[in-house]
Amino acid sequence: MVYNMKLAVILEQLQKELAIRNYSPKTIANYCSAVRGFSTYVHDHQVRKVDGEFLRDFFYYLKTQKKFSYSSMKLYLAALQFLYQYILKQPVDFDFKMKLRKQEKLPVVLSVEEVQRLINSIVNLKHKTIIMMIYGCGLRISEVVKLKWSDIDRNRKMLRIEQAKGRKDRYVILTDNLLELLTRYYNGYRSLHFIFEGQKGNVPYSPRSIQSIFRVAKKKAGITKKATVHTLRHSFATHLLDQGTDIRYIQELLGHKNLSTTQIYTHISTYDLNKISSPAENIVLS
Repeated sequence: MVYNMKLAVILEQLQKELAIRNYSPKTIANYCSAVRGFSTYVHDHQVRKVDGEFLRDFFYYLKTQKKFSYSSMKLYLAALQFLYQYILKQPVDFDFKMKLRKQEKLPVVLSVEEVQRLINSIVNLKHKTIIMMIYGCGLRISEVVKLKWSDIDRNRKMLRIEQAKGRKDRYVILTDNLLELLTRYYNGYRSLHFIFEGQKGNVPYSPRSIQSIFRVAKKKAGITKKATVHTLRHSFATHLLDQGTDIRYIQELLGHKNLSTTQIYTHISTYDLNKISSPAENIVLS
C-alpha cells in the first residue's frame, strides 16, 4: 500500500473509479471490503512496502488460515489488481491473473416430481407464486425480488429481467400456468410497484423471507436433499436439458456470459444418459 494515503481516501477513490466504470453496487461493496481486509493484514505486519512475496504470503494466509473459498480468493485477486492498477498506480511483481483451480462440484438438482411436491406443499398464494416464478423462469433470488409488473409482457409471454448479474438485461419465458397464477396473485394482493412487496409496501420482498419459505416447503414436501432456493434455478436448467433444449438457449435464459458456465448442467442431465445401457442389464439374477 502507499502509506502517504489514508485508507479512507483510498476507499473513496476506489468507489468513484468503480462507479465510473459501471461496476454494480454489490461489486463495489465487495471490492472495498477486500481492500479493508488487505489493509488490516498490511497494518498487522507493519510492512513499509508491499511486494510480490508479501502478496503471495497474504493469499497463502487467506487460503490456509482464513479458509477462503475459490470465489472469495478470486474476488480478492480482482479487487487488489484493480487497486494497484487504477488507484495506487503502483506496479507489483505479482500475477493477479493467476489461474485458481476450482473444485468440481455439481449442483444439487430436484426432480420434476420433487418440484411438484414442493410447490404443492405451499398454501399461501404469494409464497407459491414466488417459488413458482423462481423455478418457472430460472431466476436468482436477487432477481425475483426486483420484479415489477411492468416487466411482464403478456402478449409475448415474456418476462424482462432488468440489470441482473453482470449489469445485463434479458428475457425469459412465461408459461400459461405462470401467467394464470400471476393473475390470481394480483387479484388477491394488488401490489403497486414491485410484484412481491414487503410488509411495509413499496419495498422489495426480503430474500431471507424467501429462503424461509423454501425451507418450510422443503420440509413439508419430505425432501431431504441439501437444496436451497438457488437449487430451483439449477433444476430449471437441468430439466430444460432433459427435454432436449439447446444449451445455447438455456445460456440465454439463465443470463450466463460464458457457455462454459451453463455446460455444468450437461453433467447432471439425464437426456443422453438415458440412451446408454448399463452392462448390468445383461446379468441374469437368480
